[in-house]
Amino acid sequence: MNLRTTTPVSKSLALKWGVAILAVIIVATVSFMWVNRPVSADQYDDKIRALQADMSRYQAEASRLNAEATTLGNALAQITNEKNALQAQVDLSQNQYNQLVIKIADTEKQIADNQDALGSTLASLYVDDDISPIEMIASSKDISEFLNKQEYRNSIKKELSSTINRVQDLKTQLTTQKAEVEAVLATQKAARDTLVAKQNEQANLLAQTQNNEAAYQGLIQASAAQIAQARATQAALSSKSISTGGFNLIQSGLLPSYVTDNNYGMWNNSNCPMVYTYMSSKGSNGNGGDNRGYGCRQCASYVAWKINQEKGYWPSWGNASNFGSKGTSTSPKAGTVAVLYDGGPGHVAWVETDPYISTTGKLKGKSVIQVSQYNFNYGSGYGMYSLMELSVGFFDTYRQL
Repeated sequence: MNLRTTTPVSKSLALKWGVAILAVIIVATVSFMWVNRPVSADQYDDKIRALQADMSRYQAEASRLNAEATTLGNALAQITNEKNALQAQVDLSQNQYNQLVIKIADTEKQIADNQDALGSTLASLYVDDDISPIEMIASSKDISEFLNKQEYRNSIKKELSSTINRVQDLKTQLTTQKAEVEAVLATQKAARDTLVAKQNEQANLLAQTQNNEAAYQGLIQASAAQIAQARATQAALSSKSISTGGFNLIQSGLLPSYVTDNNYGMWNNSNCPMVYTYMSSKGSNGNGGDNRGYGCRQCASYVAWKINQEKGYWPSWGNASNFGSKGTSTSPKAGTVAVLYDGGPGHVAWVETDPYISTTGKLKGKSVIQVSQYNFNYGSGYGMYSLMELSVGFFDTYRQL
């Protein structure tokens, strides 16, 4: 508790205002330091940009391989490309996490230092609140000096309060970002698991075929038509992505909460592995089914599950292209089903947001929506979850539910 002294009020206020001015200068200096990010965090920028470039390159390579004939060499090249993309995704997430941890630690130190510097000033200002206007008038030479003192004190208090709020907002923002990156690291674990599954898939394929093209063609003969359809759909997705400006990947991997019903839990690489890079296998019926009439880890299966999560019922609409056959609209909005027709099974996704202008990546400045989906090959393989920005013109129609 600060005790009142016999010092005249005007001198006491002058001393306290002087301290307050010094504190504001300190705050301004610290604020400048916040704008200039620490060098230790900046060192990750080049690595992150390089890994993002790698992801784009793997996506382009996946599109190229997808356009080639179904051969053993092509299948092995697809798997290798997907393994490289998964590793790049793991490395990218780790670098983003490392960078953010450094930023948070630096900001928390600045907050602590700033609180120490402002503590005594804030205490003095709160004591000054006890000075009545009569006392302030008595210590002033005239009304003009009194008004100047009052305005100056209020201005300093407002600036200090604003600075403290900025510090708190920054800490909240960084804490939120850390939680987001920790979620990315959870996805990273799924990516590591998928990487192991891809390595096993490659080993199994080589073991089954003994690196023999005829043996490989014999393996896929029974599924040749389905593989051709899946390839055509992925080619259509890639072509539409290129023509509408690409995509910005926000989150990806295996979505932990994606389930078909309470009896089967999540679909992952162990109970629904993707074979020949395209097709679901095992599943609830041993042939890639998800117990709801869809292929596990396929786009239609995910959106049907999403509809049940959001609306409380399971649709039975068949292929993805059928999801837009009723109640369609060309205007996207959050909570609708987005459909792309390709003359075959098509592709379907869940619209997470209303349209907005993107501020980053390939789509910066363009009208986009965020969609969640499964089995859009963003460079890391098939049967994977992704949350991404896409142009509003990417899909052919949107179904209102």
